[in-house]
Amino acid sequence: MLEIDAVHTYYGESHILHGVALGLAAGEAVAILGRNGAGKTTLIRTIVGFTPPRRGTVTFDGRPIHRRTPYDIARLGIGLVPQGRRIFAPLTVTENLLLGVRRSNGGAFSRERIYTLFPRLRERGAQSGGTLSGGEQQMLAIGRALMTNPRLLLLDEPSEGLAPLIVREIGRVLVRLKHEGLSILLVEQNVPLALRVADRVYVMNKGQIVYHGSPAELDANEDVKHRYLGVS
Repeated sequence: MLEIDAVHTYYGESHILHGVALGLAAGEAVAILGRNGAGKTTLIRTIVGFTPPRRGTVTFDGRPIHRRTPYDIARLGIGLVPQGRRIFAPLTVTENLLLGVRRSNGGAFSRERIYTLFPRLRERGAQSGGTLSGGEQQMLAIGRALMTNPRLLLLDEPSEGLAPLIVREIGRVLVRLKHEGLSILLVEQNVPLALRVADRVYVMNKGQIVYHGSPAELDANEDVKHRYLGVS
């Protein structure tokens, strides 16, 4: 479904991604782990067209997308949950969700479906997004992305700054979505969450992929976890 081949991405003259290559099959959940500054968010920005690569290719369903605009890429069926949530604070929960609606796409995700996944959002429907807790804002950001009815959902650090109870709830929803057939690319520093959700795991360091394996293989590899993830 998604193929990234020998991608080099820059910010100005700063070379951030150095020949990154990875793949994701339809219905699969893949996690990308790494410390701050490893290049994970730049990879997400490269996929969605915010920071196109100077070299290499990004292919979605067999079509090159690395020269397309972000809105074209979104229309192909790629939904983004950005780092920092980026909800519209003055708008209500309901209004934030309705902004994500793709009326031409008769997909499975409706506002009622989002409320089933995240019952708290139903209770907060008339409340402005800026007054929500951090966990509720993250639920809203995920719900807004799902309202586009994506075939591939990209999540950039969804557990960042959240209490463990909320992280477990988000993990439960992601596992449910995966079991329902939604393809997921999860960028995370939270190793337990990534291992719970993912079918396969990549580890990034200094703009390169330094490890690829199953969650069980990574969990057993103390050297990789200590060297690249800071897990002792």
